[in-house]
Amino acid sequence: MQTETYRILKNNPSYVNFIRQNPIWYRYLTREPHLISEIEKEAKVYYGKTLPQQIEKFGNHVQMLHMFAQLAANIKD
Repeated sequence: MQTETYRILKNNPSYVNFIRQNPIWYRYLTREPHLISEIEKEAKVYYGKTLPQQIEKFGNHVQMLHMFAQLAANIKD
């Protein structure tokens, strides 16, 4: 593995954990180090850090709060 690729991985522990969960990326990065940008994208998807995933998660939380508010209103009545 090239030193620049190794440095990027060393500075980002989440990428290292992603690679440990998906070992095929070791081969990809060894053969084609320019794929480091792809691993960054894949790791974001894997950990749910993309914008659509975060919006969906926020929406689920809002929906749950709304449900709790309705439940509290029903209990109060």
